[in-house]
Amino acid sequence: MNTTLSPLLQTLSQCLCPPGEGVYTVHTGRERRNALQEKLFGAAALANGQVRQAWLDGLQANLAQASCAVLGIASDCGGGIQRGANWGPLFLRSAMLQAQDMPQALDLGDVRVIPHLLHDKYLNTETLAACRAALYPTLSAEAAADLPVAPLSIAERVAHDVQQALPHLKLFMIGGDHSVSYPMVRTWLAARQAGGRAALIHFDAHTDLLQTRLGIDLCFGTWTSQIFPWLASPQHLVQIGIRASGRERGHWESTFGHVQYWSEETRQLGAAQQAAQICAHLHKLGVEEIYISYDIDCLDQSLAGATGTPEDGGMTVEESLQIIQALCAQFTLSGADIVEIAPMVKAPGVAQNEPETTLASACALARPMLQAMGA
Repeated sequence: MNTTLSPLLQTLSQCLCPPGEGVYTVHTGRERRNALQEKLFGAAALANGQVRQAWLDGLQANLAQASCAVLGIASDCGGGIQRGANWGPLFLRSAMLQAQDMPQALDLGDVRVIPHLLHDKYLNTETLAACRAALYPTLSAEAAADLPVAPLSIAERVAHDVQQALPHLKLFMIGGDHSVSYPMVRTWLAARQAGGRAALIHFDAHTDLLQTRLGIDLCFGTWTSQIFPWLASPQHLVQIGIRASGRERGHWESTFGHVQYWSEETRQLGAAQQAAQICAHLHKLGVEEIYISYDIDCLDQSLAGATGTPEDGGMTVEESLQIIQALCAQFTLSGADIVEIAPMVKAPGVAQNEPETTLASACALARPMLQAMGA
């Protein structure tokens, strides 16, 4: 064992599980999970019950040398309109493996998810103790006392420990509803001490800028507003593709002071020109590193109907790629995610070839980001 990485490997072995196991299931989804794990670890490991050991062996052998790693957060507890994004990591991983030209990164596995939980701060002492006993049954209560149990808290611990032990390792996260981006972006920014050289690029149909939703401050509709304290300035947040809001066009920028590009502006201006404007804005701020968080509903619903809140009038894959590729050419992409893929959801009025259409769109978007991150 690499003794330098022993603490990190211990965190990963305790807080994560093999890819495809993030959704706690007995029967539903087993065939898809098994198919994924057979591709990743081989038929013998699956047949002999050695998937977990094969996964751990792979982490131990490859973690130190990896430049980019995938992490799944199969949680949709932070959603609130249409659930189902918990299946996103399993389905998108499978689609990425099937795509012959998809770069392959080290797979760290999935955050262990108790599907009823969101963040540890919402739990009382009794619930924390009961959930620790369920998640970490081989540890004593004392040994497990500081281990997180809710998916956002576990993700934050894992991302923090990875950043500390392997600051060069770039994480590509697959969600999950959009609340799962909060711990990833927060730890990414904290590792850079919220410096002026780091900016968040947020592709979405929605602003996600509510400060609370029904009294909850961390969920799919609030996570972006909770990131502002970690940014060097509000201008270090750029939102792209917005079109579904209960407020008029100028409300959010005037309220928070960040930058938005609505989807209608992309059509009018053209993606290449918009990309040039975004890059010029970031250069003016002195930005060197970016994190891209891509909500699949940024795309028009004809291209991404398998999601909880599909919206008409969205961006095309080609428009998104033009902007992503321009950003990756001029800035270091050191963190990214794709979220809100709900493969078992078919919204009324959208194309029936789902989830294949949504997964193909997500693969096309993931490809240049993984390449830019060194996969």
